[in-house]
Amino acid sequence: MRSIELIIHLFQRFCWLDEGLQARVHERGWPDISRPQSMVMINIVSGVTRPSDIARRLGVSRQAIHTTIAQMIDKGVVTLEDDPDDARHKRLALTPFGERMRNDAQAAMTELTGVLAARIGQERFDQLLETLAADWGKPV
Repeated sequence: MRSIELIIHLFQRFCWLDEGLQARVHERGWPDISRPQSMVMINIVSGVTRPSDIARRLGVSRQAIHTTIAQMIDKGVVTLEDDPDDARHKRLALTPFGERMRNDAQAAMTELTGVLAARIGQERFDQLLETLAADWGKPV
């Protein structure tokens, strides 16, 4: 069934990319970070900094996201600060250590996307990005 193939292939390719990223970040001497921690960092870099918003985007509980955040605070990657726009909320920010880690992660992603484009061809790579970036509409 093609629908099963889609979810399997999307997940496998996501894992390929994430595992490559984790390996390259580790090679550069950074501490290992879990997939949930990586997803939190992606959200922060994308401008989503409230823990409750990140939890909602990732489809996890607020308790789970706070556990992940606590681990990241312990590693010195992020801080939890008062939200200047709303005193009832907190927001996450990368520490200088976390920012340096993010810069190396971005360089690793550039390397990985270059490898992928070389393996599948630039045209297919561009089509893949275009397809994934297309508006798929609201979840059914």
